[in-house]
Amino acid sequence: MKTILLVPTGEGVGLTSACLGLVYALECQGIKPGFVKPFSQELQPENERTTALFEHVSKTKTVQPIPYAQVVHQLSHDQQDELLEEAVRLHREVAKQHDLIIVEGLLPNFRDSFADDLNALLAQALDAQVVIVSGADINNPLRSAERIEHQIRNFGGAESNRLRGVLFMRTKGLPEDSAQIPVTIDPNLRLLSDTSKFVASIQQTYSYIGTEKLPVIGLVPFSNTLSVPRLSDLAAHISAQWIHEGEANTRRVLHSSLITSNIEHELHKFVAGELIITAADRTDVLLASSLANSNGIPLAGLVLTEQHQPNEQALNFCQTAIKQGLPVLHTPLTTFETAQQLSTFGNEIPVDDIERAEQVTRFVSSHIDPQWLNSLISGAHSPRLSPSAFRHELVQKSIAAKKRIVLPEGDEPRTVQAAAICQSRGIAHCILLAKPEAVVEVAKARGIELPHDLEIIDPDLIRENYVEKMVELRKGKLNELQAREQLQDTVVLGTMMLALDQVDGLVSGAVHTTANTVRPAFQLIKTAPEYSLVSSVFFMLLPDEVYVYGDCAINPDPDAEQLAEIAIQSADSAKAFGIDPRIAMISYSTGTSGAGADVEKVAQATEIARQRRPDLLIDGPLQYDAASVESVGRSKAPNSQVAGRANVFIFPDLNTGNTTYKAVQRSANVVSVGPMLQGLNKPVNDLSRGALVDDIVFTIALTAIQAEQQSA
Repeated sequence: MKTILLVPTGEGVGLTSACLGLVYALECQGIKPGFVKPFSQELQPENERTTALFEHVSKTKTVQPIPYAQVVHQLSHDQQDELLEEAVRLHREVAKQHDLIIVEGLLPNFRDSFADDLNALLAQALDAQVVIVSGADINNPLRSAERIEHQIRNFGGAESNRLRGVLFMRTKGLPEDSAQIPVTIDPNLRLLSDTSKFVASIQQTYSYIGTEKLPVIGLVPFSNTLSVPRLSDLAAHISAQWIHEGEANTRRVLHSSLITSNIEHELHKFVAGELIITAADRTDVLLASSLANSNGIPLAGLVLTEQHQPNEQALNFCQTAIKQGLPVLHTPLTTFETAQQLSTFGNEIPVDDIERAEQVTRFVSSHIDPQWLNSLISGAHSPRLSPSAFRHELVQKSIAAKKRIVLPEGDEPRTVQAAAICQSRGIAHCILLAKPEAVVEVAKARGIELPHDLEIIDPDLIRENYVEKMVELRKGKLNELQAREQLQDTVVLGTMMLALDQVDGLVSGAVHTTANTVRPAFQLIKTAPEYSLVSSVFFMLLPDEVYVYGDCAINPDPDAEQLAEIAIQSADSAKAFGIDPRIAMISYSTGTSGAGADVEKVAQATEIARQRRPDLLIDGPLQYDAASVESVGRSKAPNSQVAGRANVFIFPDLNTGNTTYKAVQRSANVVSVGPMLQGLNKPVNDLSRGALVDDIVFTIALTAIQAEQQSA
């Protein structure tokens, strides 16, 4: 699935027209793209234009954007991640029916200072390629290029792999006849010569604009004909009331003229498409407008200004002409104020102006480079799972799984809050092992609202039920007295509940060590039949993509066989969470550039993993930079399908893995989810003792999904 995000350089560049034109151009190539506008910038939700126009023009339903009030509220309450997850949800909804999606970005303006930052985050969240949409002036190529340069900085600059092209809209300074191009989808009408000259002028200062890396995909002329509003669109803007509406819904305002002097000096202004503006007491102008209309000159309309009402007798005298369709309005504004207001009216297409929307759509699409469209359709795309998409998928899959997760640290404040969130959102049915009164006290102190169906079990009331079963499970290794003593530990008690299938998974570690959490699982749950060891992975939520790190928590120094098994486990874990694994076996040496026992171990592990799982894309030994940085990967391992593109990193030992994950996490301020244990018969997961509430929520979701995978 490909996603193209259209990002404007500012207001008035024709973003809506660009979106509609690109959609239509793709349809003409045989592709039916989806469309999403994730964030509305309309103060009133009912005024949302682009989504409504897309549905009218394409005859296709799509999702409604997140209302502006909600966007502002979530951003101001530091809920950026939640906002992006909702945008991902809308995107995924449309993606169910489409392989290519056009997304409309936010308009940078004085009111919404967050627009540029949110556009950049949206591109990451949706793993979108970016097309910059900008106005242009043929006579000022430097100014046009500066707007592009300013915007692409938000996406990492000219070298960013996200950038897909530049679309110049409403281009001024072109020859007069270029804006009169028929409204068709004929690629031969593209302004190839003008585009080539304009790009050459830009490249004198900004050499990369117009190259293969950042092509100019279209130069769309400004069209007076297609940029003009209907008279009905202007009425509210000038506070006018209708005297006679006539054909206001179809007559378009090509120009407007103030009539202030003697009528004989103004008659040349009475032409088709002209909006005549004059004072309400100018009966001569009213008569002239009526006569022009009767003579077959389709004026756009007549606006009568000033506080006093137009002459009734004169209006009655002109009724026959007026009824032939001439729209007449009255506004309390002065003639000058009316003209000023009209000059500030935007070029946006109203929701109900379907005729203009369809014409603009075809006009824009006829100027988009068909070769670029073909490359967009046919070009290979390696999808990346963004952190926002990962969190969204995590929550959705866990909701669908409907699993019971036991939390042995039942009165720990972060755990109580996470359980309340998971229960209320349906992420899992949570069971807190704790005294009910202790949980209630924690909730009251923290202002946590406990869902009515959140299950709280007093360990003292159930502990005895597990003594006999535990002795049986660990036959010959402990007696009843020892079992009873060990069951005082709620982690052991929760693990017994899991071993007996009374719950589907266990999450602990907010106050317990990893050893406290894992040891009972090794003793009571044991490894799955197909595996010989238990390992772990962290999901590292980097800005652009989610990486999987294994093993950073369990095995101190695995041999080649064990390392291969860790790689296979980690790849399967990645797949379970929507990541198409490209596995790098990490070493201090790439390929055969170095030697030594440690490098040899990684090379052997790579071969073993390939033999056991030929379906996996796996390579090693690879240094970390060769695995993760495309340019380094091409240099050090040019024939590798993994180098520079890896998303699953298998470290050779615990020292390397744990150090690397913590260095990346802290230095880059990256959220890490885990460690998630893999290889057990049933899911048990450990938390960091510094875990935040969100960390616990996501670990509960991970555990629920693991349980679903293992029961499938």
